[in-house]
This record gives sequence, structure tokens and C-alpha cells, in this order.
Amino acid sequence: MTKPRTGQAPPKLTRDEFRVRFYRSYMDPAFDKARDALRSVEEIAWDNYIQGHKAPVIAKAGPGFADPDYDLSLEWREAHERLLAAEVRQKDPATPSRVLLICGSARNDGSCPGEMSKTFRLTQLASEVLAGQGIEVDLLDLSLLISDYDRHIHPCKGCASTAMPLCHWPCSCYPHHGLRMTNDWMNDIYEKWVSAHAVIILTPVYWYQAPSVLKLMMDRLVCADGGNPDPTSTSGKDAEKAKAMENAGWSYPKHLAGRVYGVVVHGDVAGIEGVRRSLSDWLDWMGLIDAGKQSRLDRFIGYYESYAQSHETLDLDDKVQEETRNVARAVANAVRDLRADRLSLPGSDLQDPRPK
Repeated sequence: MTKPRTGQAPPKLTRDEFRVRFYRSYMDPAFDKARDALRSVEEIAWDNYIQGHKAPVIAKAGPGFADPDYDLSLEWREAHERLLAAEVRQKDPATPSRVLLICGSARNDGSCPGEMSKTFRLTQLASEVLAGQGIEVDLLDLSLLISDYDRHIHPCKGCASTAMPLCHWPCSCYPHHGLRMTNDWMNDIYEKWVSAHAVIILTPVYWYQAPSVLKLMMDRLVCADGGNPDPTSTSGKDAEKAKAMENAGWSYPKHLAGRVYGVVVHGDVAGIEGVRRSLSDWLDWMGLIDAGKQSRLDRFIGYYESYAQSHETLDLDDKVQEETRNVARAVANAVRDLRADRLSLPGSDLQDPRPK
């Protein structure tokens, strides 16, 4: 039996440390009139923290799961059922074609930047092309993480590296109510990906890399590539049991394979090719199908020019605007071919000798 290695995690907070952290969220004097109520809430929060209340609302898993008697989180079950229904709709030939547009910039005019992103403008160009061809467009604007109240994509905890069956599809790491890791956006995002026949990611370059809002989503999609759709098979997060399952043989199911993709990456100094390649490699790995050369774009907008004038630079760059439209056109064409059984991933019928 492969045993989990332990000894890294620090001890739980002391009572005083917990109290300090709790009240940091309520420093605004507007909460002064509710101090007595907050003291009561803090006592409950402390008790939940000590007892490890991760998923307090549960019910027996029932038929269809490896362990029908396992106490399954109702929040996870709801997300699971939404994904099953979305998959049925996505595979129904009578449904309209649907493309998910992901705006990967962290900037919008609803918070500190005070201005919309160029990425959002490029996303609108792609949306207009797709809508004009009768395709349903679903927008995922990741910049809402900086401007929406209490909206989060919590970090991936790396369960897959302990054992792939410990990484559940959809992710069961969140919410964790005892740690106040709640209001996680990912269940809605999983449903958007499953519902789509194609995905186009549009993003700027931040320090040679994808923006943190985009990378958070990417990391949390690890469960879509090899994840375990039955948390009861590992008794929730039983690492030892998950290791035994992987050692016995794991199929690494690709839950999003067969969808089409396009990528638009822009920058102002450096990094565009590296980010475009990494995004394409990631999507290829998950079994998505690129829509051809015209669907993978990296361009500078205002090379070494003023940030302050960058929107005006985009106004004048009609070529990059048209290239973005071409990404949408290429994806639209590929979706039509995919749904007419004229497009497939070459080699998808071959058995991978190194599944992971």
C-alpha cells in the first residue's frame, strides 16, 4: 500500500489568531453597530473551523455511486447533475451550436483600472462574428473576479498529484465552509465548458505568462482531464484509497475532449508566442481540436508604445481586429464540420501508451 507523505501542514490557528483573522473582514466602522451579532457569528465560525465543517449539507449518495451510503455533499451533487444535463444538451444534434468566449484579462472599468480591457474589445469582435453566423455565444469574463462582490476562483489544491482518482470531476475541494472558502465560481464555469461545442480564449500577456485570473481557471480544470466522477469511490478525500485506485489502473478520462478551440493572445512588449503555445499545448493535451492556423493568433498591439494610448492604438490596428474576426470564423467553420461529422481529432482512435 502506497502511504501518503505528511508533515508539511502547520497546526490550526489558535483561538486568538482566528479571532484576529475573522475581524479583518469587518474593520469598516459601518459594522460597529453589529459588533454583538458579529461576536456570535465568530463563535460559530470558530467552532466550524475546529470541527472541519467542509460540506455541512449532505445526503446519502444513493444508487449509481460506488458507495451508495456515503454522505455526499448536496452542493457537489447539484454541480454533478448540471454537468450531466449540459453534456446531454451539448451532444444533442438538434441544439444550436454554442461557443464559449473567455476574456482572460483581469482589467475592467468596474474597479481600480477605471477602463475596459483591449481583450474585452477583441472578445466583442469575435462575438459579433459568431452571432452573425447563428451561433450561440456564451461569454465568460474572468475580470469579474476583480470587480464582483465575494466572487472567487479558489486555487487548485493539487489533489491530482497525490493520486488522480482523488481529483474529482467536478472539483469537490470547494466550498470548504469551515475555512470560509466559499462562493467559488468554478461550478458555473465547468458547466459553461461542458455546454460549449467550441472555446475561444482571448488574453493579454502578464509578465510573460497568462493573467492570474485565467491561470486560476486553467488549474481548476485539471479535474476535466483524468478526474474521478465519483467521490464516493475514494470516500471523499481518502488519499490512501485514491492511491490504491490509481495503482490498480486508472483510465484518465478526458471529460472535455472533442470540442473545438481557438486562441487570441496579445501583448505590448514580449511573451505573446510563449503564452499562445502554452495555451494551445494545454488545450491539445485535454483533447480539444484546434480550428486550423487561422484560429491561433498572437500579436503585439502598440509595440513599446504608451499604455495610456493603447486603446487608440487598437482603434487604428484594423488588421489585428480582422485577424481576431478570422479566429472566430475559423472556429465557426470547424464547429459546423464537427457537428456534421466532418471533423475529428487525428489519432484519437489510437491508444495512448502514456495516459496521464
